[in-house]
Amino acid sequence: MSTSQQHARRGPSRGTAARQASLREHNLSLVLGHVLDADGPVSRADLAAATGLTRATVSALVDLLVESRVLAEGDPVQTGSAGRPAVPLTPARGTLAGLGLEVNVDYLGVRAVDLAGDVLESVVVPGDHHASDPAVVLADLTAHAEAVVGRLEARGIDVIGAILALPGLVDPSADRLRLAPNLGWADVDLSALREVAPFDRLGLTVTNEANLAAVAEWRARSRHLQSFLYVSGEVGIGGALLHDNAVFGGVRGWSGELGHTTVEPDGPECACGARGCLEAYAGKDALMVAAGLDRLGPVADLRARADDGDTAALAALARAGWALGVALANFVNLTDVAHVVLGGVYGPLEPYLRAHVTAELDARVLTAPRSDLVVEPSVAGDEAAMTGGAVEVLRGLIANPSSRLPS
Repeated sequence: MSTSQQHARRGPSRGTAARQASLREHNLSLVLGHVLDADGPVSRADLAAATGLTRATVSALVDLLVESRVLAEGDPVQTGSAGRPAVPLTPARGTLAGLGLEVNVDYLGVRAVDLAGDVLESVVVPGDHHASDPAVVLADLTAHAEAVVGRLEARGIDVIGAILALPGLVDPSADRLRLAPNLGWADVDLSALREVAPFDRLGLTVTNEANLAAVAEWRARSRHLQSFLYVSGEVGIGGALLHDNAVFGGVRGWSGELGHTTVEPDGPECACGARGCLEAYAGKDALMVAAGLDRLGPVADLRARADDGDTAALAALARAGWALGVALANFVNLTDVAHVVLGGVYGPLEPYLRAHVTAELDARVLTAPRSDLVVEPSVAGDEAAMTGGAVEVLRGLIANPSSRLPS
């Protein structure tokens, strides 16, 4: 129900109170968003100038956010102008945390991040989850999450929510993972997860891992890169198109399955059952096997072989770069994206992939002679989806800052 509908039903006296509460929530959100998105500390005067609110209003709102441990005040700084020294405001460190979780084909992970972007806890457990039992894997992940939350709360850190990243088609409207070919999971009911500790009190959102990795990339670049394609190179290959600071999810939230773009219709069989998918050429397993390495081994082994000039490793990377370039050319022609970020295992392998990728882009993208298409490695770090999940939890405060205010 909209605010105007609530006002119409409740009558004038309650309507006035609702408008006042909505106005405070709006202004709190405005102030908090400016501080969280700033490149550095800001003052109350900066906030007043940026938001159009009076200094008195800004001060009252900031006091509430400081009291609730969302913002922190630094030591006063004399700006050189007349008047009181400015008190710098920053996101609070070590007070509130978002929890990002991930099930990937070769690891489980839990990461806690605070409002300042500091990683407070990070647990990554290697494992082979091909054709795994969802109940067993999710129970294992839940146990690690509960342990992390317990350690954080023992330090006085309040965990305010959790987001789980999965490598497949997530249907939030039905609480289901529809399909994750590399895990061997299909139509997995996720609703029961919300009933077990710690998610029964934290809440839990489930989404696609590439989308969350793109959020982590956007945050790592201080939100200055507003439109780009993030390519998540793992055993599977995901893609997330971020445009105007928001991830484009598609009608059902299933966009970005870049790994199942057809490179060759009669190519090798993919885990999804089709033939010639990008993933069959450039997924981590495909890369490792083509280079003569254990598919479960670290990608650092492949990079070391390539550094040593190993011909099998270099051939595997050339083939993967070609296939990735073909798939990306199709994507660029369709979307007109101007910036491509190579994440996951592609980050450390980028020096060996770039020339092959850009050769295909130059040859196949219609606008290539007339525009600058940037391809570069990710700066978001390892297991970016977990970081992105934690960041998304914390950014939820901007939409609902009153949830943290003292009662």
